[in-house]
Amino acid sequence: MNLYHSHLPSKSNIITKTLLIFFTIFTLLHLKVNATKCNMDDESGLLGFKSGIKSDPSGMLKSWISGTDCCTWEGISCQFDNKRVNTIALSGQPDKSNSVLSGILSPALSKIQFLNGLYLQNLQNISGPFPTSLSNLPNLQFIYIENNMLSGPIPNIIGNMTKLGALSLSGNRFTGTIPSSIAELTQLTQIKLGNNILNGVIPQGIQRLKNLTYLSLENNQLSGKIPDFFSSFTELRILELSRNKFSGEIPLSISTLAPKLSYLKLGHNSLSGTIPDFLGKFKALDTLDLSSNKFIGTVPKSFTNLTKIFNLDLSNNFLIDPFPEMNVKGIESLDLSNNKFHLNQIPKWVTSSPIIFSLKLANCGIKIKLDDWKPSETYFYDYIDLSGNEISGSVVELLNKTEYLVGFEASRNKLRFDLEKLRIGKRLKYLDLSRNSMFGKVPESVVGVEKLNVSYNHLCGKIPETKFSASAFVGNDCLCGSPLQPCKV
Repeated sequence: MNLYHSHLPSKSNIITKTLLIFFTIFTLLHLKVNATKCNMDDESGLLGFKSGIKSDPSGMLKSWISGTDCCTWEGISCQFDNKRVNTIALSGQPDKSNSVLSGILSPALSKIQFLNGLYLQNLQNISGPFPTSLSNLPNLQFIYIENNMLSGPIPNIIGNMTKLGALSLSGNRFTGTIPSSIAELTQLTQIKLGNNILNGVIPQGIQRLKNLTYLSLENNQLSGKIPDFFSSFTELRILELSRNKFSGEIPLSISTLAPKLSYLKLGHNSLSGTIPDFLGKFKALDTLDLSSNKFIGTVPKSFTNLTKIFNLDLSNNFLIDPFPEMNVKGIESLDLSNNKFHLNQIPKWVTSSPIIFSLKLANCGIKIKLDDWKPSETYFYDYIDLSGNEISGSVVELLNKTEYLVGFEASRNKLRFDLEKLRIGKRLKYLDLSRNSMFGKVPESVVGVEKLNVSYNHLCGKIPETKFSASAFVGNDCLCGSPLQPCKV
């Protein structure tokens, strides 16, 4: 037997293997061609959306070309298993003025049957009504159409979208009332309808949405009393109702949110009564805003328990002494301005904060020499307002130690120092030192400030060339030059 000859492949084996190789190559090419194709319905829906866009100056949709793989188009994501489009995410960049889209939302979106999330954020010029065709998408769970120009009412048909887990229409121009049908969306964890023009009352049926972690209705024209239904929301972390027309007292059921609530914003309404003692039990509270309401009486002693509070705003109410000694490790921003407090001193728990960046204590009855105030950290301050107190001394040491200060207001005090010694940093945009006892000249560095007031002091000399009106300089001893009277030769 010829052993060598017995190992040679037969002619039929060679043909079989050759056919197998050709078949494999053909199959791979076929799969590759199919992989680059978009599902017909998905492509039709996406190109229908694109046809509704009349202006795309940054070329956000330039990759959306018929016949190409739509899973590779900008802002598009697909399911791994069947290559169906499940997410549209297009976002404008605030620092790029041309990253906008102008147009309307095409009803063709309803063809994208596997769509799970629609994220159209900060595109600015998307207009027209809410796209009711979205109610025909059986898998849609997330809608974030934020900071655009959608208008008209939020339609009742939204109640049919029962799989929704998050609904954000904030920053548009929606009008009318919040539809009562929103109570049918029991899977919702987030409702964000802030920064629109909605009116009427909060629908009572919202209490059925027991999974809510985030409820934001701020900056609308909602009115009436805040409903007393918050015991339903055992998971709520953020409640934002600021800048509306709500009246009455803070409802008792808000006390049930104490274990988990981090943000409570009720500022700029017409709420009245006293600040409830139960707010001191909110151990997880990071931010509390009760500003610009009609609250009276004292701040509850229980506020000493708010050990995790970082941002506290009680300004513009009718609150009286005494203010409790807070037990915080570090406050980031504090505003107690324009109440009826007589604090005398800047509180020690403020002075010792290593992370504070905003301090507003206007008209708080503070009587100190500013040179004696030694805060543990000044580097990160970006805004300080000490207006309308009885503060003496100089601001020079304090301000010359700040690096990020954007605004400093200390009008109507008893400050006395040489303005020329003040270092006006490049970041400082707002400076009000009016109605004090400053002396010296106006330094050239004020030209970089956007808003300036040094009126009614004891300043002298020629005013540097600036864009400010006479009201910024009037009432001084001997300032001259534009915009005041010419200097004498």
